[in-house]
Formats: sequence, C-alpha cells, structure tokens
Amino acid sequence: MTTSVGPPSPASRQRLDKWHWRARVVRTRATAAELAASGHVRINGQRAQQAAKPVSLGDVVTIALHDRVRVLEVRGFSERRGPFSQASNLYREIAADGATPNRRSDSASD
Repeated sequence: MTTSVGPPSPASRQRLDKWHWRARVVRTRATAAELAASGHVRINGQRAQQAAKPVSLGDVVTIALHDRVRVLEVRGFSERRGPFSQASNLYREIAADGATPNRRSDSASD
C-alpha cells in the first residue's frame, strides 16, 4: 500500500477503476468502469464519467452500488489487488450519520 502526505504526485493518485477494483469495492475492473460511465460514481461531489479519472488521497468517493450508496474516503493505494485484509486499508467508510460502519459486513455482499 502506498500512502503519502502533501501535494499530489503520481504516486498519490490512481485511476478510479483501478482503485475501486484493488480496494475490492467491486468484483471486476470492467464493473468499475461501467459504474463510472453510467454516472453512478462521484468524486468529492463531482460526477466521474470516466474510469480514468484520478482519485487522490483524502478524496471522498460516492458510489451507487446495487440497492445502497457507499461513501468512501480514499486512504491509500495498492499496486495490485490483494486480500480483503489489505484492501480494506485503502479506504474509510463514511456513514451518513457520521459513524463508521463495520467494513467487513458491508463488503461481504459485493
């Protein structure tokens, strides 16, 4: 996992579709690309209509997935898709009421 503090550099950004897939938010990278193209993803409140749109550390990604909406803060990046235990460190789930829900139970149905 890559994490850094300071202004964005190439190492502190990643394509939206790669980040979604490597963070195990979706099962395939193609699904991540389809969600962005269909307008179901927002980065910091702005609609992301391309899978290549970069996300940076601290960005808030909102994704309409199946019958729910997930709000995730980008906490890191990965060079490969690893196990859930590593992937769950790439984001922090933000609940509407400010609480942080259990990520394992939320991701089990994806």
